[in-house]
Amino acid sequence: MNLQELMARAEARLASAPLAYGQGTTNVRDEAAWLVLWRLGLPLDTDLDAHAADTVDADAAAAVDALIERRIATREPAAYLTQEAWLQGVPFYVDRRAIVPRSFIAELIADGGIDPWLSDDTVRVLDLCTGNGSLAVLAALAWPEVRVTGADLSPEALQVARINVDRHGLADRIALVASDGLAACPGPWDLILCNPPYVNARSMAELPPEFRAEPALALAGGADGMDFVRALLRDAPARLSPHGVLVLEIGHERAHFEAAFPALNPVWLSTSAGDDQVLLLTRDALEAA
Repeated sequence: MNLQELMARAEARLASAPLAYGQGTTNVRDEAAWLVLWRLGLPLDTDLDAHAADTVDADAAAAVDALIERRIATREPAAYLTQEAWLQGVPFYVDRRAIVPRSFIAELIADGGIDPWLSDDTVRVLDLCTGNGSLAVLAALAWPEVRVTGADLSPEALQVARINVDRHGLADRIALVASDGLAACPGPWDLILCNPPYVNARSMAELPPEFRAEPALALAGGADGMDFVRALLRDAPARLSPHGVLVLEIGHERAHFEAAFPALNPVWLSTSAGDDQVLLLTRDALEAA
């Protein structure tokens, strides 16, 4: 069997099952490629067309088949099966202790979408709800002059974040703290990044098994999804420096956000998911509202 045939078999098997995507991949082909390449020990950026005719021995093909069947039988996200996820080309360890990293804030860090609101005075960055620490790591990599704190309520998630901070050699620039919201993060912060729990109760009840495998603490935002956000926006002005800004991801909850905070006038930042997933608020804007 060659790689092309193995890929086609994996893709067909996944396509025939009632699976959900959106935790690292958005479609069955990308999911099949991820699982096949990982199981074969090949780089995820392998050119599949260039290697289509490469021979795969029977044992390796059987190992791929077993992984595909495990994905289908368990409905576990692929990232939990491989214990690896990628954001902006950077690899991160992940397991069931933390949400699968997929924040669109990562795009904004990598492509400079936040940079116009930063300055030479931006030196203290907080990644609130850090999960596996991916945004904290990306921020430290993007802005070598800053010091980053990753904060999370979950001790288990912070254990995973520690693995990633150490993996990328950033222990001297990234501190990790346990904090319920901003309670243990007095600041002042020049930049707060936050991908909080924002899924509303109705959507939580409808989540497929792949998303229910993730810690509910990292997803559930109350009836309208805004419980954590309310506390954050209440406390943030006192924790931001005079030139500080908050970058907040709210996913598909813009309608609930605008209903909850009608006096706010945020800047909506463009990502590959559109212009209504991530917003920016300055300290002045928060205080004015």
